[in-house]
Amino acid sequence: MEAVSRTLVLILAGVLFGSIVGAAYAQQPYPNRPIRFITPYAPGGSTTVYARLIGQHFTERWGQNVVVDNRPGGNTVIGTEALARAAPDGYTIMLIASTHAILSSIIKTPYDPVRDFAPIAGIAVAPQVMVINPGVPARTVQEVIALAKAKPGQLNFASSGAGGPTHIAGEMFNILAGVKVQHVPYKGAGQAMIDVIGGQVQMFFSVPVNIIAHVKAGRLRAIAVTGDQRVGSMPDTPTFAEAGLPGLNVQTWNGVLAPAGTPRPIINQLSSEIGVMLARPDVKAKFEAFGATPVYSNADQFAAMIKSEIAIYQKVVKAANIRID
Repeated sequence: MEAVSRTLVLILAGVLFGSIVGAAYAQQPYPNRPIRFITPYAPGGSTTVYARLIGQHFTERWGQNVVVDNRPGGNTVIGTEALARAAPDGYTIMLIASTHAILSSIIKTPYDPVRDFAPIAGIAVAPQVMVINPGVPARTVQEVIALAKAKPGQLNFASSGAGGPTHIAGEMFNILAGVKVQHVPYKGAGQAMIDVIGGQVQMFFSVPVNIIAHVKAGRLRAIAVTGDQRVGSMPDTPTFAEAGLPGLNVQTWNGVLAPAGTPRPIINQLSSEIGVMLARPDVKAKFEAFGATPVYSNADQFAAMIKSEIAIYQKVVKAANIRID
């Protein structure tokens, strides 16, 4: 009997100790382990650059590693679905671009772009730059249009993914210019650039961060930029409006999401820290050097923007009859 009592006491003590340790662990402040930062694109594009900047800031502030996890494929569906299925605990987040608001208007995605995610923060806006292979005999928007009309169906434009903002920009160019430049989709900006530089594809629309170095090195020729002002790091490149094609104003925005159900205090903590990062002069300078404008929006503001962008792109996709084959 005494042995049984002693055993019972030891068991109860073990349970109590385990409960205390478990409670203490559960109450540890967030984050207390590494964070996985998904980007649904191949390495080498702007989303990877931005994710690394944010991850570095988090690590410096919190002392926890942030692992950037490139999950390309399926027009961003593979990476985005991985986020939707992740535990809503703040340890899996994702860097998104405008494609998130566009894709559901073109294909049926295995997730709802609003219901299945918790917006954290908007971080930046960047224009699209039309670049061409230097071997293409055109130096202005009007010369590109004339060449496309002279050789209907013979010019191609690359995109970093079907249904994304670079695809939208190319199709809008076709509509506004009255031409037909064929779309060639890639699984990321990196491979698209390689093939434009190599001459396999003639044209590419891209955010400045992906092409500035190649333009300066003469590997690509910048023709025009969307938006209402020139890019500071490319002052000689006119806007499309200046080049005689107003209306082509497709821009790329970026932000950060978590899975739906992530606790609001964690969302607020992540969002607030991103706001702190974007206010740093050195970070602002890095974004601007990439041709992007750092623009912070909190969780609620970013959620409202996503809903608004989805409504806008539904109209654009229908008007341009954009499809993914």
